[in-house]
Amino acid sequence: MTINRNKATSGHTTNGLGPGRQLKKRLSQGEVLIGPLLEEYAKPSLIKLFQHAGFDFVFIEYEHTYFSLSDLSTTILSARDNGLPVIAKTPQIERMEVSKLLEAGVSGIQLPRTETVEQIETLISYMKFPPSGTRAIAPGWGNSDYRMVDDWQSWMDEQDEETTVVLHFETIKAYDNAEELVSVPGVDMVYCGPGDTSVEFGRPGDFNHPDVIKPMENVLNLCKKYKIPFGTTPLDAISAGKWAQKGATFFEAESEVGLIRSASNALIKDYRNHISTFV
Repeated sequence: MTINRNKATSGHTTNGLGPGRQLKKRLSQGEVLIGPLLEEYAKPSLIKLFQHAGFDFVFIEYEHTYFSLSDLSTTILSARDNGLPVIAKTPQIERMEVSKLLEAGVSGIQLPRTETVEQIETLISYMKFPPSGTRAIAPGWGNSDYRMVDDWQSWMDEQDEETTVVLHFETIKAYDNAEELVSVPGVDMVYCGPGDTSVEFGRPGDFNHPDVIKPMENVLNLCKKYKIPFGTTPLDAISAGKWAQKGATFFEAESEVGLIRSASNALIKDYRNHISTFV
C-alpha cells in the first residue's frame, strides 16, 4: 500500500492515459487515493484548490443535491485538465442520465443502492460500447476533451477502458448478496456508504459500531479476494487509517461544504479565544 505524493498535476492525460485509466492503474498498484466531495458548489477554481491540496480524484454527489449538468460541465472539464478523474453518482439507472455524465467527461459512475446483478449489468451496458454494451457514440464533447475523433473504433476501445464502474453498498440486501455483486465481471471499484449502512443496521450515525463495521469488513475481504479496490467515507482521519490498514485503497472524504464549515468554525473559535485575552 502506497500513498502517492508526486502525481501529475496538469494535463488531461498522465503517461498517455486518460483520467479513468490512470485512476484504475494507480489503484491496481496499491496506492491509497483520497477524493473530496462536491455537493453544493461547482467551480473550476475549486478544482484548482483541490489540486493544490493534493487530492487524487473528485467525487460528485449527484443523487441528493441540486446540481444540473450545466452546473457541472466546466468543473468536470477543469478536473480532467488538472489530472483529477471524476466519479459521480447517477441519480438512477437510466440511459440518458448515465450518457450525459459520460459525455460531460466523468470517468466513473457510482450506482447508489446497488442490490442486484441485473442493476450492475444494466449500468455496464450503458457505459460500454458494442459489443460489450449499448452505449451510443458521441465524441467531440467532454468525453474527448472537445477533440474530434478520427478513428472511432480506437476511441471506443479507449473509452471502454476509461469508464469505471463503481458499486455502492448501503442496504441489507446488498450486503446479503455481497459476493454475487462484487464478482460481476466489469466491476472496477466498490464503495460502502457508512451513513445508510448505519441506518439499515439500526445504528444511525454510529459509523464505528460493530454492527456497521462487520458487514463493511466482509465486503472489503471479498474485494481483496476478487482484487477489486474498496473504499468508503471514514468518520475521520484516524478511522481512515484503520480502514487503510485493513486494505481500503480509496476514500470519498470531506465535502466542500464540510470543509468550509469546519474551517469557519475553527477560525472563529481561534479568533474569539485570542481576542478575549485583550478585551
